[in-house]
Amino acid sequence: MFGQSGYSHAMSTNVRQIERRLRSLEQRVEGAAGRTSASAAEAAERVANAVAPLLNRVADHFRDGANSMSDEAAKLSNDALRRLSNEAKHRPLAAVAVAAGVGIVLGLASRRRSVAVRAQRARRSPRRRAA
Repeated sequence: MFGQSGYSHAMSTNVRQIERRLRSLEQRVEGAAGRTSASAAEAAERVANAVAPLLNRVADHFRDGANSMSDEAAKLSNDALRRLSNEAKHRPLAAVAVAAGVGIVLGLASRRRSVAVRAQRARRSPRRRAA
C-alpha cells in the first residue's frame, strides 16, 4: 500500500539517468572550456611575442628619426645664429633697427593681448565689480 508505484519508480530512474548525463556533460564542457582558455592564452601569448619586436623596431625607427631631426635643427639654428652674428657685425645700424622693430611689434601684440584679457575678465565677472 505504501510502496512506490511503477510509474514513480520509472520516473526516479529517469531522473537519475538525466542527472548522470547532465553531470557527464558538465564535466566535458568544463574540460573543453579549460582547454579552450589555455589555447586562447597560448595564442594571445604567441601574438604578443610576435608583435612586441615589431613595435620595438617601429619605436626605434621613430626615435632615430627624432634624433636626426633634432641634430638637423641644431645645425640649422647654429647656422642662423652665425649668419645673424655676421650681419650684425657688418651692418650694426640695420641690426639695431630690426631689433627695435621686433621689440615694438612684440610690445604692441603683448599690450593688445593684455587689454583683450582684461576686457574678457570684466565681461565674465560683473559681480566682482559691483562688490
